[in-house]
Amino acid sequence: MLSKVEICGVDTSGLPLLSAKESDELMRRLKEGDEEARRRFIVGNMRLVLSLVKRFWAKNANADDVFQAGCIGLLKAIDGFDPNLGVRFSTYGVPMILGEIKRYLRDGNSLRVSRSIRDTAYKVLKARENIERRDEEATIEKIAAEMNVKEKEVVYALDAISDPVSLFDPVYNKAGDTLMLMDQIYDEKNNDEVWTEHAALSEAMSHLGERERKILFLRYYEGKTQTEISDEVGISQAQVSRLEKSAINTIRRDIACEY
Repeated sequence: MLSKVEICGVDTSGLPLLSAKESDELMRRLKEGDEEARRRFIVGNMRLVLSLVKRFWAKNANADDVFQAGCIGLLKAIDGFDPNLGVRFSTYGVPMILGEIKRYLRDGNSLRVSRSIRDTAYKVLKARENIERRDEEATIEKIAAEMNVKEKEVVYALDAISDPVSLFDPVYNKAGDTLMLMDQIYDEKNNDEVWTEHAALSEAMSHLGERERKILFLRYYEGKTQTEISDEVGISQAQVSRLEKSAINTIRRDIACEY
């Protein structure tokens, strides 16, 4: 996170400062429903948000995102503040803003992990450390035995706390030729045999009439019942059933001929 002058399109160097008297007056008016007073109060307190955001400069997070989280906390603080409490708005607002920022930093991962799984993962790491301290290889089997849990629980816990990676992350680069993670992944569902079957199926489908193709599409791609299809196509359910079976038999026969 860099020390930025402009965050989320806001020139922070030009943010106004509100005096205590101005702040109290704007708060009174916005609580009465004055939208302009609300806007001015929000802008006037963005410096407060910025000062709190700077505490997290060292975190590996986007400055714009953290600032937005802080502004959400500011809005929540404005909505929840009661001027009759006899405290300054900043006294009430700072914990709300900090709480929203910390919540974002804690839950900002693309994958959320429950506390119980996270606790299990920490125990796994501790068990692995103990095993390695004995100069032994910390295999999944040994960790599971050390914790007296099933091996799949160890694997699941470790996977849950692993940082997600992009398929486009480079894993090797030499002379300008970059090898990405996706280049090393094998998809068993897209081998030559599957492509051949898809081509044969497509060819067989082309031999069907338009109505038969539509019935199969509604039935097997959209998951509709024969009754729903009969209403959409305009024929009886019994006719839909006969046409469906006939179309499937035609496809099976044509594919069998291909092989």
